[in-house]
Amino acid sequence: MYAIEARGLRKEFSGGVKAVDGIDLQVNEGEIFGLLGPNGAGKTTTIRMFATMTKPTSGQALLCGTDVTKDPDRVRRCIGIVFQDPALDDQLTGKENLDFHARMYGMPKKEREERIKEVLDIVELSDRANDLVEKYSGGMKRRLEIARGLMHRPKVLFLDEPTIGLDAQTRRVIWEHILKLNKAYRITIILTTHYMEEADFLCQRVAIVDHGKILALDTPGNLKNSMGGDVITLKVSDSEKMAKLMKPLKGAANIKVHDGSVSVALSHGSTKIPELFRLAENGGVTIESVDLHKPTLEDVFIHFTGKHIREQEANAGDRFRERARAMHRR
Repeated sequence: MYAIEARGLRKEFSGGVKAVDGIDLQVNEGEIFGLLGPNGAGKTTTIRMFATMTKPTSGQALLCGTDVTKDPDRVRRCIGIVFQDPALDDQLTGKENLDFHARMYGMPKKEREERIKEVLDIVELSDRANDLVEKYSGGMKRRLEIARGLMHRPKVLFLDEPTIGLDAQTRRVIWEHILKLNKAYRITIILTTHYMEEADFLCQRVAIVDHGKILALDTPGNLKNSMGGDVITLKVSDSEKMAKLMKPLKGAANIKVHDGSVSVALSHGSTKIPELFRLAENGGVTIESVDLHKPTLEDVFIHFTGKHIREQEANAGDRFRERARAMHRR
């Protein structure tokens, strides 16, 4: 049985806006599965439907074998969610935050105490359990939110941008905790992220989503191999013209124009750079800079969506930090 299965899943809002447009998806039990896409791609709406927070317009979604619309209470008992937005009470201790959450699930006192101890141990916050959350670092708060999502022993855990706004070192710490959870408890984890390296490091499979549709779905390795060779990105005076000049080039694959640049995949890319310069010179195009690298998920993302995700990632991080500061001021 799949942990998650979606068939023709759609969500339309007023005005005919299609947030999710016919998604078919199967996620295996115990899998870490990534949803990658720009803001507004439909990732969060998809998760909200899986989590029974938003009713699908049409199609079907099954969580742990249960239809999300026919028995939402049963679905909620088998899932945990860590939201992108901060949702902790800074004026309570870490232990008190977890206790409040457990009471909402109707856990008896003895079970609450056992579970609080267990999840704090999992995220290595036992020594800070009685500190006010306002004294926690950003990484500690995210670990506490993950602990809270584990309180009722979910079979499926949704992590919506779990490391957004955190520095690179703290992100790595969170990644290690996510891997440990998955390995020790076989929890199915659905991850949405802007960070390509995060998806590459954590996920067994990823789906690239844009405009409410899944554009590509495979392992990170297979997606990167599909690019067809080393990726050369040229910043040029006329990217559209340069793309046309490249088309007859032997072995050129996945030519893509984006942000004033043009990218192409070529085997043994370093040996092809002189030929690209000759093409540009003969065609009257000026090359301003050259980048050569092995394919990344960022390249795959650009190929399928025609846009970078880095700028959106930074903007989303800024918004996250501003919301966190606003909550702290309250």
